[in-house]
Amino acid sequence: MNRQYGLIGFPLSHSFSAKYFEEKFATQGITDCRYELFPIEHAAQLPGLVARNPELLGLNVTIPHKEAVMPLLQETDETAALIGAVNCIKIWRNPDGTPLLKGFNTDYIGFKESLEPLLQANHHSALVLGSGGASKAVKYALTHLGIEYKSVSRSGDDSCLGYADIDAGVLEHYSIIINTTPLGTYPDEGSSPPIPYHLLSSKHLLYDLVYNPAETVFLVKGKAQGATVKNGLEMLVIQAEESWKIWQE
Repeated sequence: MNRQYGLIGFPLSHSFSAKYFEEKFATQGITDCRYELFPIEHAAQLPGLVARNPELLGLNVTIPHKEAVMPLLQETDETAALIGAVNCIKIWRNPDGTPLLKGFNTDYIGFKESLEPLLQANHHSALVLGSGGASKAVKYALTHLGIEYKSVSRSGDDSCLGYADIDAGVLEHYSIIINTTPLGTYPDEGSSPPIPYHLLSSKHLLYDLVYNPAETVFLVKGKAQGATVKNGLEMLVIQAEESWKIWQE
């Protein structure tokens, strides 16, 4: 049997996952697996996709479906339910071929394990830029690391800051800044979150979930001010390996 895995999201023009798993299968001599891209515009297309691909055993989930797929699953792992977002789906088949889909979240493991080695004594509070599914995994990880956080969105409201609210006082308190938005992702490499970069210093840590390009404008501007910077590549590798473990269990 040819075991099939894949990635759903939209668009999927530049996928880390496909290249990563193709190389993994090749280097580890895994000859009975393939990994494919499934660019579905709407999460509601998931059941049809699974029905048309009877060899499909697992999926990764990316923007914009990490939250929208949850009502379409038969089961959700406890951690993923607490986070409120799914980036990994395991698929079982009943004897009659009916699929059973269970959702997991491996994003938070990837983020937590890749951030932790960079933390210094002054890194006790974080700004989380963006409000999508990835931001939920980041917040869950920060809570487990004992790091206070504040969300930042374009509009801002009672529960989060707007970008215009970020001033010297805010940046004095929040020394970690995490970009969970797609701003700066190839091919839109010139964009970046609208924060006052000139107020950053060597005490700040900037983490960008974007990995392509390796240094986004967000990271370049932070580094120019002496900040410690990291992109999302290691997070992606860790979450991919965690997904693989789930699929093989």
